[in-house]
Amino acid sequence: MDALKGYGELGLGSRLKRVSEYLMKETLLVYNHFNINFDPYLFPIYKIISNKNGVTNSEIQNSLKYTQPAITQALNKLNKKGLINLKNDKLDKRKKIIHLSEKGKKTLTQLKPIWKSIDKIIKEYTLEQSSSLIKHLNTLENKLNEKSFSNTVIEDVKTRVTRDINIVSYKNDFSQHFYNLNVEWLKTYFYVEPYDEEVLSNPEKYIINKGGHIFFAQLEKDIVGTVALMPIGNDGHYELTKMAVSPKHRGHKIGQKLMQFCIDYAKLMGLPKLILYSNRKLENAIYIYRKYGFIEVPVEPNSPYKRSNIKMELVF
Repeated sequence: MDALKGYGELGLGSRLKRVSEYLMKETLLVYNHFNINFDPYLFPIYKIISNKNGVTNSEIQNSLKYTQPAITQALNKLNKKGLINLKNDKLDKRKKIIHLSEKGKKTLTQLKPIWKSIDKIIKEYTLEQSSSLIKHLNTLENKLNEKSFSNTVIEDVKTRVTRDINIVSYKNDFSQHFYNLNVEWLKTYFYVEPYDEEVLSNPEKYIINKGGHIFFAQLEKDIVGTVALMPIGNDGHYELTKMAVSPKHRGHKIGQKLMQFCIDYAKLMGLPKLILYSNRKLENAIYIYRKYGFIEVPVEPNSPYKRSNIKMELVF
């Protein structure tokens, strides 16, 4: 038996504290899952700062009704993490104007999808009408006990990210994203070969101007992934290549969404097949290629990639 539930309204404060501590612990698990170094307890003050173009300590206190020591402690933690900048007010040097730092702005971009999912799930958990706050709290705790809150949020974030991804075509402004995403991936798993450097540095010359296509996965204003359909030889064949996803956005099936888009696009182009080169140590990638219908074929002796030890093709 849950003793706190048995106390009824008398245990309200203790139960609210229990729910709060549970949600904070679970939210921290979500942040850790997505490799975001952030403390859930800092959320209210951080959110106030992110909503304003410069805010003072007093304005934070008036907005949140926190004690001054609590605000000072939170600001010190945010400053230590490099998430905020403190500047003297131009008119009153005793005042500090607080802004998000560049790191703070980047962290905010990472946190926003998670906050959307948390907001959505809590609303779903608390939509039912109740005749008292205690009954409403009973319903909330029952839902929280059915499945861990952190797992529910993580699943929703992944679904939301995939759903909100837009596939957009190449434009010159995206050339640096094409280079950076691919070089990061190559350095993580292999190394940048001279052929890679040449193609990645001149995407219009080697891909676009030859009738190829480069696509990007865009999440809101951010480019988080890329892939190319590159013409090879003079036989009208195309290589599915230069696929890379931002490290912060891996695990959301963005690569698979890019691949499916390329397959559908290739069919619309009337291509007879697509080919790709890979390495057998990328077991997960090869598993996905097979899942989409690619089959292994012999690697030609003059393969353009030294790291390639497997060639695959998808015949339409």
